[in-house]
Amino acid sequence: MSSNVGLSTPRGSGTSGYVQRNLSALKPRNDHRAAPYPQDFDSIKHQHRARKPDEGILEHDRQRSIEVKVFELRDRLEDEGVDEEEIEAQTSALREKLLKDGGGGGTGQGAGGKKQQFKPHQVHELAKAKIEESERLRRALGISEDYEEGSHWKRGEEGRNASRRADGGEGGKRDV
Repeated sequence: MSSNVGLSTPRGSGTSGYVQRNLSALKPRNDHRAAPYPQDFDSIKHQHRARKPDEGILEHDRQRSIEVKVFELRDRLEDEGVDEEEIEAQTSALREKLLKDGGGGGTGQGAGGKKQQFKPHQVHELAKAKIEESERLRRALGISEDYEEGSHWKRGEEGRNASRRADGGEGGKRDV
Protein backbone atom coordinates (compact mmCIF):
# COMPACT_ATOMS: atom_id res chain seq x y z
CA MET A 1 0.00 0.00 0.00
CA SER A 2 1.19 3.47 -0.74
CA SER A 3 0.83 6.70 1.17
CA ASN A 4 -0.40 4.90 4.27
CA VAL A 5 -3.98 4.79 2.87
CA GLY A 6 -6.34 1.91 3.40
CA LEU A 7 -5.58 -1.39 5.05
CA SER A 8 -2.03 -2.33 5.89
CA THR A 9 -2.81 -5.73 4.42
CA PRO A 10 -6.02 -6.98 2.84
CA ARG A 11 -5.59 -10.38 4.45
CA GLY A 12 -8.58 -11.55 6.44
CA SER A 13 -10.65 -8.45 5.63
CA GLY A 14 -12.71 -10.02 2.89
CA THR A 15 -11.76 -7.21 0.51
CA SER A 16 -9.19 -6.72 -2.21
CA GLY A 17 -7.74 -3.75 -0.39
CA TYR A 18 -8.58 -1.35 -3.23
CA VAL A 19 -9.41 2.13 -1.88
CA GLN A 20 -12.05 4.36 -3.50
CA ARG A 21 -13.29 7.84 -2.62
CA ASN A 22 -16.76 8.23 -1.25
CA LEU A 23 -18.53 10.13 -4.03
CA SER A 24 -21.82 10.32 -2.10
CA ALA A 25 -20.40 12.27 0.84
CA LEU A 26 -21.77 15.79 1.15
CA LYS A 27 -19.16 18.47 1.44
CA PRO A 28 -19.88 21.41 3.76
CA ARG A 29 -20.65 24.66 1.96
CA ASN A 30 -18.52 27.39 3.45
CA ASP A 31 -18.32 29.68 0.47
CA HIS A 32 -20.53 32.30 2.19
CA ARG A 33 -22.78 32.82 -0.78
CA ALA A 34 -26.09 34.53 -0.17
CA ALA A 35 -28.86 32.15 0.79
CA PRO A 36 -31.46 31.55 -1.94
CA TYR A 37 -34.09 33.09 0.31
CA PRO A 38 -34.29 36.36 2.22
CA GLN A 39 -33.25 36.18 5.86
CA ASP A 40 -35.92 38.48 7.27
CA PHE A 41 -39.50 37.35 7.79
CA ASP A 42 -41.08 40.67 6.81
CA SER A 43 -39.93 40.44 3.21
CA ILE A 44 -41.19 36.88 2.67
CA LYS A 45 -44.49 36.95 4.53
CA HIS A 46 -46.20 38.89 1.74
CA GLN A 47 -44.88 36.67 -1.04
CA HIS A 48 -47.24 33.75 -0.43
CA ARG A 49 -50.69 34.54 -1.62
CA ALA A 50 -53.43 32.05 -2.22
CA ARG A 51 -54.11 31.61 -5.91
CA LYS A 52 -57.24 33.53 -6.81
CA PRO A 53 -59.69 31.67 -9.04
CA ASP A 54 -60.44 33.20 -12.44
CA GLU A 55 -64.16 34.06 -12.44
CA GLY A 56 -64.30 33.90 -16.24
CA ILE A 57 -63.11 30.31 -16.24
CA LEU A 58 -65.47 29.37 -13.40
CA GLU A 59 -68.41 30.93 -15.26
CA HIS A 60 -67.42 29.13 -18.46
CA ASP A 61 -67.29 25.79 -16.62
CA ARG A 62 -70.74 26.45 -15.08
CA GLN A 63 -72.24 27.25 -18.46
CA ARG A 64 -70.53 24.26 -20.02
CA SER A 65 -71.95 21.90 -17.40
CA ILE A 66 -75.41 23.36 -18.01
CA GLU A 67 -75.09 22.85 -21.75
CA VAL A 68 -73.90 19.26 -21.19
CA LYS A 69 -77.06 18.51 -19.20
CA VAL A 70 -79.22 20.23 -21.81
CA PHE A 71 -77.55 18.24 -24.59
CA GLU A 72 -78.05 14.97 -22.68
CA LEU A 73 -81.78 15.78 -22.37
CA ARG A 74 -81.97 16.68 -26.08
CA ASP A 75 -80.22 13.44 -27.05
CA ARG A 76 -82.50 11.35 -24.87
CA LEU A 77 -85.64 13.05 -26.24
CA GLU A 78 -84.46 12.59 -29.83
CA ASP A 79 -83.89 8.88 -29.17
CA GLU A 80 -87.44 8.64 -27.81
CA GLY A 81 -88.78 10.21 -31.01
CA VAL A 82 -90.23 13.41 -29.51
CA ASP A 83 -90.99 16.16 -32.07
CA GLU A 84 -88.56 19.10 -32.44
CA GLU A 85 -90.86 21.75 -30.90
CA GLU A 86 -91.34 19.74 -27.73
CA ILE A 87 -87.57 19.10 -27.52
CA GLU A 88 -86.87 22.84 -27.82
CA ALA A 89 -89.45 23.65 -25.14
CA GLN A 90 -88.08 21.10 -22.67
CA THR A 91 -84.44 22.00 -23.26
CA SER A 92 -85.20 25.72 -22.89
CA ALA A 93 -87.09 25.05 -19.65
CA LEU A 94 -84.20 22.95 -18.29
CA ARG A 95 -81.64 25.60 -19.30
CA GLU A 96 -83.63 28.36 -17.55
CA LYS A 97 -84.08 26.22 -14.43
CA LEU A 98 -80.36 25.43 -14.23
CA LEU A 99 -79.35 29.06 -14.83
CA LYS A 100 -81.73 30.22 -12.10
CA ASP A 101 -80.44 27.56 -9.67
CA GLY A 102 -76.89 28.82 -10.09
CA GLY A 103 -75.41 26.31 -12.47
CA GLY A 104 -75.09 22.63 -12.98
CA GLY A 105 -72.32 21.88 -10.53
CA GLY A 106 -68.81 23.13 -10.05
CA THR A 107 -69.79 24.76 -6.75
CA GLY A 108 -67.56 22.53 -4.67
CA GLN A 109 -70.48 20.78 -2.98
CA GLY A 110 -72.00 17.61 -4.35
CA ALA A 111 -75.38 16.09 -3.60
CA GLY A 112 -76.25 16.05 0.07
CA GLY A 113 -73.67 18.69 1.02
CA LYS A 114 -70.72 16.30 0.62
CA LYS A 115 -67.47 17.75 -0.61
CA GLN A 116 -66.85 17.28 -4.31
CA GLN A 117 -63.59 15.70 -5.40
CA PHE A 118 -61.86 17.89 -7.97
CA LYS A 119 -59.87 16.60 -10.89
CA PRO A 120 -56.25 17.76 -11.20
CA HIS A 121 -57.06 20.12 -14.08
CA GLN A 122 -59.75 21.96 -12.08
CA VAL A 123 -57.32 24.36 -10.41
CA HIS A 124 -59.73 27.31 -10.34
CA GLU A 125 -62.51 25.28 -8.72
CA LEU A 126 -60.00 23.94 -6.23
CA ALA A 127 -58.75 27.46 -5.43
CA LYS A 128 -62.31 28.71 -4.93
CA ALA A 129 -63.14 25.77 -2.65
CA LYS A 130 -59.95 26.37 -0.65
CA ILE A 131 -60.79 30.06 -0.19
CA GLU A 132 -64.32 29.16 0.94
CA GLU A 133 -62.96 26.54 3.34
CA SER A 134 -60.45 29.01 4.80
CA GLU A 135 -63.19 31.60 5.23
CA ARG A 136 -65.44 29.07 7.04
CA LEU A 137 -62.55 28.08 9.31
CA ARG A 138 -61.69 31.72 10.03
CA ARG A 139 -65.31 32.45 11.00
CA ALA A 140 -65.54 29.26 13.10
CA LEU A 141 -62.40 30.13 15.05
CA GLY A 142 -63.42 33.76 15.45
CA ILE A 143 -60.38 35.21 13.68
CA SER A 144 -60.85 38.78 12.48
CA GLU A 145 -60.61 39.60 8.77
CA ASP A 146 -57.73 42.02 9.27
CA TYR A 147 -55.61 39.52 11.24
CA GLU A 148 -51.95 39.55 10.22
CA GLU A 149 -49.95 36.39 10.73
CA GLY A 150 -47.33 36.80 13.46
CA SER A 151 -48.82 40.03 14.81
CA HIS A 152 -48.99 38.67 18.37
CA TRP A 153 -45.18 38.42 18.41
CA LYS A 154 -44.86 42.03 17.29
CA ARG A 155 -47.18 43.22 20.06
CA GLY A 156 -45.15 41.36 22.68
CA GLU A 157 -41.87 42.73 21.33
CA GLU A 158 -43.23 46.29 21.21
CA GLY A 159 -44.38 45.95 24.84
CA ARG A 160 -40.94 44.75 25.97
CA ASN A 161 -39.22 47.59 24.10
CA ALA A 162 -41.58 50.14 25.68
CA SER A 163 -40.92 48.79 29.17
CA ARG A 164 -37.15 48.89 28.56
CA ARG A 165 -37.34 52.51 27.44
CA ALA A 166 -39.42 53.39 30.48
CA ASP A 167 -37.02 51.64 32.88
CA GLY A 168 -33.68 52.98 31.79
CA GLY A 169 -33.92 54.54 28.41
CA GLU A 170 -30.92 52.47 27.27
CA GLY A 171 -32.79 49.77 25.39
CA GLY A 172 -32.54 47.14 28.10
CA LYS A 173 -28.83 47.47 29.10
CA ARG A 174 -28.20 47.38 32.83
CA ASP A 175 -25.27 48.64 34.84
CA VAL A 176 -23.70 45.94 36.97
